[in-house]
Amino acid sequence: MGFTCGIVGLPNVGKSTLFNALTATQAAQAANYPFTTIEPNVGKVGVPDPRLDKLVHLAKSQKAVPTQLSFVDIAGLVKGASKGEGLGNQFLGNIREVDAIVHVVRCFEDGNVVHVAGRVDPVADSETIETELMLADLESLEKRRGHTEKMAKGGDKDAKAVVPVLNKVLAVLQAGKPASTAQLTDDERPLLNTLGLLTAKPVLYVCNVSESEAATGNEYTRQMEAKAEAEHRAVVVISAALEAEVAQLTDETERREYLNSLGLSETGLARVIRAGYALLGLITFFTAGPKEARAWTIPKGFRAPQAAGQIHSDMERGFIRAEVIAYDDYVATGGETQARAAGKLRSEGKEYVMADGDTVLFKFAV
Repeated sequence: MGFTCGIVGLPNVGKSTLFNALTATQAAQAANYPFTTIEPNVGKVGVPDPRLDKLVHLAKSQKAVPTQLSFVDIAGLVKGASKGEGLGNQFLGNIREVDAIVHVVRCFEDGNVVHVAGRVDPVADSETIETELMLADLESLEKRRGHTEKMAKGGDKDAKAVVPVLNKVLAVLQAGKPASTAQLTDDERPLLNTLGLLTAKPVLYVCNVSESEAATGNEYTRQMEAKAEAEHRAVVVISAALEAEVAQLTDETERREYLNSLGLSETGLARVIRAGYALLGLITFFTAGPKEARAWTIPKGFRAPQAAGQIHSDMERGFIRAEVIAYDDYVATGGETQARAAGKLRSEGKEYVMADGDTVLFKFAV
């Protein structure tokens, strides 16, 4: 199961620098967090998780395999993109394919880097992109409404269910608000995903600052933090230029010392990756043995057979039970054998809902 975050923003805000730093970091740390290039502008990055390193030690595994996210460097958007201006059609087409949006905004002053609007105003920049996405969604739904209503009148059950959702979303878009703000029932919310709307996707704001402000932020980042809080969205402050420099340091001790000298306990990229992971509503479960300790990605709410299916479809089809040890119990007792002896291993059936950090051995037969 793949999950993809699209990196978007106006031109010259630091999108490609961020993407390049992500990929460089993963290449530099290939032993722990492998990076794979799928296309020139798509990369898979390992999700930093210190729990995995602990499991490698306790299970005496030969290697660690982290769970991964895909990041896509999407072409810069300009005002009028919803009407095809600039690379608008390409931009909108690419963003429809991602699961979440990492929205990079410029929060630094630099006379050598031209701003498309001639001034630094991250809130206005973010609103420019959101407006273009809303206009594209509005056009899409207005085209779709007539056909859907006609099918509903003809007795199509699916169309009947979609019509009220479509109308609620149209109302918020017409009011200048994103599709994600529509007040939908629990039954209606899954139908929102079938509409393929840009503004229904979860958003993470990434404030790109100068190197000297990476640890403290600035007035621009505080404006974005206020905006994000009002919108119930997350925000991460980083210096993409600094991250690119850190990514070139292959010695872990040197990297840590350099970050500490700047008042940082970890890279901003690690926070971006984790925030993107949380944004998608994902959790991690682990498998651990002599050959490898591996982290696996699943959406919150997955039951044990569905989780087994992420490893291999045969495991889901022939699921018998899951032998589960909570991560804290695994570590506290010193490993699987000790956890089993201490009565910390649970045998769970098909209805078990996976918890973040579960260390699991699936039993199956096909």
